Amino acid sequence: MRAQSSATGSTAIAVGGPAPTAGTGSSDTGSLGTLQAALGVVAFSLTFPATAWGLEGFGPWSLIAVRSILAAVIAGGCLLGLRVALPERRHWFGLAVVGGGVVLGFPLLTTLALQTSTTAHAAVVVGLLPLTTALLSALRLGTRPSRTFWIAALAGAAAVLAFTVQQSGGALTTADAYLFGALLVCAAGYTEGGRLARVMPGWQVIGWALVLCLPLTVPMAAVALSFEPVHLTAHSVTGLLWVAAGSQFLGLVVWYRGMAAIGIPKASQLQLAQPLLTLVWSVLLLGEHLTVAAPLTAAAVLVCIAVTQRARG
Repeated sequence: MRAQSSATGSTAIAVGGPAPTAGTGSSDTGSLGTLQAALGVVAFSLTFPATAWGLEGFGPWSLIAVRSILAAVIAGGCLLGLRVALPERRHWFGLAVVGGGVVLGFPLLTTLALQTSTTAHAAVVVGLLPLTTALLSALRLGTRPSRTFWIAALAGAAAVLAFTVQQSGGALTTADAYLFGALLVCAAGYTEGGRLARVMPGWQVIGWALVLCLPLTVPMAAVALSFEPVHLTAHSVTGLLWVAAGSQFLGLVVWYRGMAAIGIPKASQLQLAQPLLTLVWSVLLLGEHLTVAAPLTAAAVLVCIAVTQRARG
């Protein structure tokens, strides 16, 4: 979800050069890696509030298409500037899955949900993403988590399901359906992206996925902009730029580099704060009023995810 540097020069530095290997760097490298991973989490936590801002001036389809195009321009510039070779043909299907899940599916479904759902509600539901990704990863890659892992995962899912039903008056809403669909497609994209990241740098995975989606996002933007009125405001432009540069690309750059420096387990612990951070942003930036159930459910999911991190394998 999002956070980007406003300086293009620092972006080139972020994606250039070999990433440090986890466990082999100095204490300074570890501190820098922790900072980079933390910046990625902050970036992602701002995605929903920025999307809500973007919807003040753009229609949902226009917002998704334009943000993807802008992110692809940034990613494509990095790929061209660093003269990165095209991925092998055997990797293109995996990149298409990443594109369908992370570039198109998740942003589209969550944007549609945020038309009628609060960002706080969406943040709690999407807080299940790490668990959903772990479940799909186990199915896709054949990993065998422990029994404790599965119990914690099911407990987290039950907490979120109870929250959504309670918030919607006893029945799931259309927005909830969008959010649960977003969980599935994004988890699939993360799983495939994690597999590809074993053979190419993570930023190149998302970069090529963004470029691969251009034949869809360009005509989509043309059609959407012709039907959906655009009202440019400070909020809508800021929201668009943030989700495009921050959430869709640069946040992933610092996140992947942070993981490379400090290791996936430590980085994952930082991501536990993401749903709670989004709740804070929803209050500070959007003026939303939280129900008691929202932070309590987010905390419960955080505990469940923490248990899965320790019990995995």
